[in-house]
Order: sequence, then structure tokens, then C-alpha cells
Amino acid sequence: MYAIVRCGGRQEKVALDDVLTVDKLDDEEAGSSVTFPALLVVDDGTVISDPAELTGYQVTAEVVGPAKGPKINMIHYKNKTGYKRRQGHRQKYTQVRITGIAKA
Repeated sequence: MYAIVRCGGRQEKVALDDVLTVDKLDDEEAGSSVTFPALLVVDDGTVISDPAELTGYQVTAEVVGPAKGPKINMIHYKNKTGYKRRQGHRQKYTQVRITGIAKA
């Protein structure tokens, strides 16, 4: 059984006990529970994509902890003017473990 869920503006394919890296969730601590809306559910070859049926499905996850993306370095340079700037960025994420895909 697996599901397609919407999290952070993207769609992710999840199954039971998958660890997923999503955009930083505000006010979520390690061990707390989160629910995601299901967009599609596949259960033993049965595909459920009707929005009326999907409102009954809940995908629950437990927050594992924070995570960070790779460091991105940017350099701005303009020729012959002496303009040079360095800038860095590191995106913050939250890791979640899928604990259940069930009909509510």
C-alpha cells in the first residue's frame, strides 16, 4: 500500500515506515504527529483517486527531527567596477516518518 501526498507545495510518494524530507514545518518538535492530505491511494492494485473517497483517508507521520540541505554558495561579480559579493544559503528541512495510511 502506498499513497501520493501533498506536502510543502510538492507531491511525494509514501509508504509505511518511509522517512521523508519535507520543507520546514513550523512549531513541530521531534515525536509530534502530523497529517498530510492524500491525493491518490493504491491498495493491493486498487487505485483510489476519487476526491470524494479520498477525504476519508489520512496519512499520518511522526516528526523525526530537523535536517539541513546542502550549502549553496553564490558569487556576484561585475567586470571592471570592483563589485564582488559572496552569499551563502542552506535550506532547513524537517524529516518525518510515515506511521499510517488509513481510512478515517
